[in-house]
Amino acid sequence: MTSLLDQIQLLLIRDLGAMAREIESFPDDELIWVAPTGISNSAGTLALHGCGNLRHYICHVLGETDYVRDRAREFSDRSATRESILEEIASTISSLQTVIPTLDASVLESRFPEQVGGFDLNTQQFLLHLCTHLSFHLGQVGYLRRILTQENLSVDPVSLKALT
Repeated sequence: MTSLLDQIQLLLIRDLGAMAREIESFPDDELIWVAPTGISNSAGTLALHGCGNLRHYICHVLGETDYVRDRAREFSDRSATRESILEEIASTISSLQTVIPTLDASVLESRFPEQVGGFDLNTQQFLLHLCTHLSFHLGQVGYLRRILTQENLSVDPVSLKALT
């Protein structure tokens, strides 16, 4: 049986892999930055935000890495290419694979070391929130890609096979 930290890592890596497949499925670099009327964030923004979020809260805060988040850039940068976003996703996966195995299971029972959105949260609760947060943005990217390309292509984003 795997630990909860192992399961969290598995879910995050599965969803980051699906995010990469979504970004790869855009036909060009320009379309990843398009946000239709009524939509706040483009696919590129959501991918950068998902990576920044995980690298800050898991790698930097819990894993004490030297990663420095630039949240403003996550929401303002429109110059990144699909290739550079895929590199950011791959780097995030690598960082998570390095950091999460070093965390002691007892961290799950403690208060998360940083207030988030003005709230003090239990680390287990917050890590599960990070999983659902990434999955939420993954779904948004999938719908944006389908709307913008007019193609109903599935990248198998929430694969159960990836959990086995």
